[in-house]
Amino acid sequence: MDKERIYIKIDELDQYLQEIDEIMPYSSMEYAQNLVKRRALERLLQITIEAVMDISAIMVKEMKLGLPYQEEDFLDKLSGTVLNPDLVMKLRKMKGFRNVLVHGYSQIDNQRVYEIFTHDLGDITEFKQAIIEFLE
Repeated sequence: MDKERIYIKIDELDQYLQEIDEIMPYSSMEYAQNLVKRRALERLLQITIEAVMDISAIMVKEMKLGLPYQEEDFLDKLSGTVLNPDLVMKLRKMKGFRNVLVHGYSQIDNQRVYEIFTHDLGDITEFKQAIIEFLE
């Protein structure tokens, strides 16, 4: 297994999470009122989720779990062996929200984005820990 490549991606993930922590406003009102921080944080959320998907893809390939039908299926292929099924569901939702950020399917709800930053980023940390535990 190409652990070095996975650990490089985990380091990227850590860097993104640190950057989010450094610029995260203290309130949803401050978040909504600061366009520059909002856009920066939205981009950081996007690339954080992309890093999760990249790590998942590498793991699936290295474990020879087969080709997924769609990108979200990388997570499903790791469910039960590497990742907790409940975590997989949460990460799939996050991946769906990433699509909203990237493709602008609808008006972005600032309150929802702020909630992701304040309540859901722990899922990314849980993902990272599960990968590290599996590799060790």
